[in-house]
Amino acid sequence: MSASGDRRAELAAGLADTERRIVDACASAGRSRDEITLVVVTKTYPASDVDILAELGVVDVGENRHPEAGDKAHDVEASLRWHFLGGLQTNKAGAVARYADLVHSVDRVKLVNSLSRGAEAAGRTLTCLVQVDFDATDPGRAGVVPDAIGPVADAIADAPGLVLGGLMTVAPLGDDPRPHFDHLVRLSGELRRDHPGATIVSAGMSGDLEAAVAAGATHLRVGRSVLGERASTR
Repeated sequence: MSASGDRRAELAAGLADTERRIVDACASAGRSRDEITLVVVTKTYPASDVDILAELGVVDVGENRHPEAGDKAHDVEASLRWHFLGGLQTNKAGAVARYADLVHSVDRVKLVNSLSRGAEAAGRTLTCLVQVDFDATDPGRAGVVPDAIGPVADAIADAPGLVLGGLMTVAPLGDDPRPHFDHLVRLSGELRRDHPGATIVSAGMSGDLEAAVAAGATHLRVGRSVLGERASTR
């Protein structure tokens, strides 16, 4: 088998194993698999992997950094939904708005304004999620504390070119993720009182997707379980 054939087999196996985990988690939680969107996180992996994933039926792809994300979106010919997941500098927001379909990591009004200008200039509509931070011990983490969701969410909802999609979180490292995911789902319910269309709950990665499904997440951001271990970037 060629190197490309080997890689296709690896990705197919990783995708199938991840799919089995999601199906099992849905069955345990009494949920339908159709309620879950799998976002395959392809950061640091080549565009050729994204091409293979598209051939295997993947529709939603996640990236963490610009310009890597933009380069892949340009190079990959398949029609995909591109999710921008990482922390985003305001001065790069306009460029990201030209290719991303969803931005999961919005955590300040200034960023909302920059994304809005970029989306309008590109003639696009961009779905944005408010990133919520539950780690009070690390003030440098991205995200807003739960009490600060409202102003950012309202700014997104009011901004031209943007749609408020819902909420996202990354469970604090070393913590049991389930209480944080449960909290995010409760916050989502509160948000929908004022913004009924904000139904997305983005939570769960390779190591904790079962807890996210059990809590009620709608979007899982999974990289390692599909693509394998990333090479060290040091």
